[in-house]
Amino acid sequence: MNTEKIIKEKQGTIVDVRTREEYTGGSAEGSINIPLQEISQRMEELNKFKQPIILCCASGVRSEQATRLLIQNGIECCNGGSWLDVNFFQSQSL
Repeated sequence: MNTEKIIKEKQGTIVDVRTREEYTGGSAEGSINIPLQEISQRMEELNKFKQPIILCCASGVRSEQATRLLIQNGIECCNGGSWLDVNFFQSQSL
């Protein structure tokens, strides 16, 4: 799965797993904030989003944890890394 291409072509849903406070300080355009600690409880909601889901956070560590959780639950997703990277790829949209 080519994460950069998915972001540029707006093929999925971007979910930012940082805390609400971090998210409020800046986020990728159009992203949805679901903090990592809420991912397990909101799996049904996540399953309804346009897939693949691109997960991001501050550095890519929390989004990798969220990616593993979603994959275990059969949700098509990928780790987008830092929200700043996601934002950069969005700015290069095709």
